[in-house]
Amino acid sequence: MSSALDSLLDLLDLERIEQDIFRGASRSAVVPRVFGGQVAAQALVAAGRTVPADRTAHSLHSYFLRMGDPGAPIVYSVDRIRDGRSFATRRVVAVQHGQPIFHLSASFQTYEEGLEHQAPMPPAPDPETLPTAAQMLPRYADRFSDPGVVDRLIEARAAVDLRYVDAPPFGTVGEPREPRSQVWFRTNGKLADDPLLHVCMATYVSDMTLLDSVLLAHGRGGWTVGDVVGASLDHAMWFHRPFRADEWLLYDQESPSASGGRGLGQARIYTQDGRLAITVIQEGVIRVPRG
Repeated sequence: MSSALDSLLDLLDLERIEQDIFRGASRSAVVPRVFGGQVAAQALVAAGRTVPADRTAHSLHSYFLRMGDPGAPIVYSVDRIRDGRSFATRRVVAVQHGQPIFHLSASFQTYEEGLEHQAPMPPAPDPETLPTAAQMLPRYADRFSDPGVVDRLIEARAAVDLRYVDAPPFGTVGEPREPRSQVWFRTNGKLADDPLLHVCMATYVSDMTLLDSVLLAHGRGGWTVGDVVGASLDHAMWFHRPFRADEWLLYDQESPSASGGRGLGQARIYTQDGRLAITVIQEGVIRVPRG
């Protein structure tokens, strides 16, 4: 296991300070604020630690309310909304400096048999044939006004092996493309056999690239290039089938709409053998800087 993955696992291992109150450490993202995927994953950890072990997460719905301060811890307060015979519902509020920065509702279910069908997995190349972030990112160093961006991006993704199928938005600035993006990802090391850990790790990664397809449609490079500014507004996930975040997962993303200073991304995450594991939808503020 890589030291970066060890560090990420420590970040997700929240301190329990009361029965339903947890505290998590924080750290800066590529831009000087808390990475949204970190807050979402930590909130899901908090929710999951208040439900019976036989109930696994099947959905989450969340809102990003304020930018997180990477220099301060985050307190997660869990409300036990409902405990039924099959389902449990939790609400989590993340607080910093006395103000809510994030809100999450999550539902958990005991396993049961039922109807079965899924959308087929789209074609994608073997992930082992694609360059790693450390191999790919230096190729685009001249696209960033800040020479330290490449190193920060590599460091931010050191815990996760994330490989683009095609060039990322900052690789084709000024060239509008189909609003679709694919990446393969897995953790850089094996994880314990805890379903909640794998779900939380996928939640963490899901916020890394989902709005890429919005940028591709307009030939924009993104926040690191500086031709747009923005932030995640809301994030929803449905967990359909068991998966492991330490095995290859295909993140197939597209954008059906952008308007009113907002862009929508939707995606499906498949296991390498073609099982639909997760559906993801996110909307974000995406604005073109003035002047």
